[in-house]
Amino acid sequence: MARRALVTGATGFVGRRLAAALADRGWEVRCLVRDRSRAQRLADRGFELHEADVLDARALRGAGAGVDVAYYLIHAMGRGTARSGFEERERRSARNFAEMAKREGVARDVYLGGLGDRPQSAHLRSRHRTAEILSALGPPLTYFRAGMIVGAGSESYRTLRYLVQRLPAMIGPAWLKTPTQAIAIDDVLAYLVAAPDVPASAGREIQIAGPEILSYGEMLDLMADALGVRRRLRLPVPLITPRLSSLWIGLVTPVDAGVARPLVEGLSTPTIVTDRSGAGLFDVHPMPFMDALRRALAEDRDLPAPAR
Repeated sequence: MARRALVTGATGFVGRRLAAALADRGWEVRCLVRDRSRAQRLADRGFELHEADVLDARALRGAGAGVDVAYYLIHAMGRGTARSGFEERERRSARNFAEMAKREGVARDVYLGGLGDRPQSAHLRSRHRTAEILSALGPPLTYFRAGMIVGAGSESYRTLRYLVQRLPAMIGPAWLKTPTQAIAIDDVLAYLVAAPDVPASAGREIQIAGPEILSYGEMLDLMADALGVRRRLRLPVPLITPRLSSLWIGLVTPVDAGVARPLVEGLSTPTIVTDRSGAGLFDVHPMPFMDALRRALAEDRDLPAPAR
């Protein structure tokens, strides 16, 4: 019999690709969506839909019935600040989901969080707390931690692309020097899909990344190379705040300032792999950053550019 996976966040950048990748490998896929009317493409693909908000424990009932592995891909990026209580909502969501998965007999949970030790970003700290809750209250957890994910449609990739395309020169905040290890979306999917077949990954953290450590400034230079334009001049302005940086990004790129702010806050924390042992359990060999960029550019080459 085919195995069944539950994919949350299935209308998002990672979730919709993961659902398709699992189906291509013979899995039956159930997608957890907040609004069925916005998930028609998933229904057209033949995926089963379960409509529920993870904040509503009652609506979650039945989502995990007959499920072998549940993927938790939910976070509040761009949907709140500490002042508006997003951390408490994320904790409640994780608790509801973990308890549902355990009660309904799900064998494994898989969560995709972020890299970064002692992160200054409230959003990254909340992701770590989400993993702790899922691990403590739910089935055995495989906790993947990744930095920037590069692929057509990812907000980080879009920020890089449109900053380079639209500005002949740009301000250079201090976070442009922060080291990070980006990873291609195809490699993230390879890890996620393989997890149920790697028993040793249950109950542990898996740090995943591409082979190079680069600063965000170096990534901008490589994006210019991939686009075939000259590298952009950067004017150092080290004291610019994350709020001002996010407003600037929102002004010159299609990325909403509310989404840009947690992205910028995350860039103040080095996001590099500090423990390679977990990734060593998998037969995945992540591609270089430039290859990831080229794949992303090839995928969205024919899409209309967002309005300025």
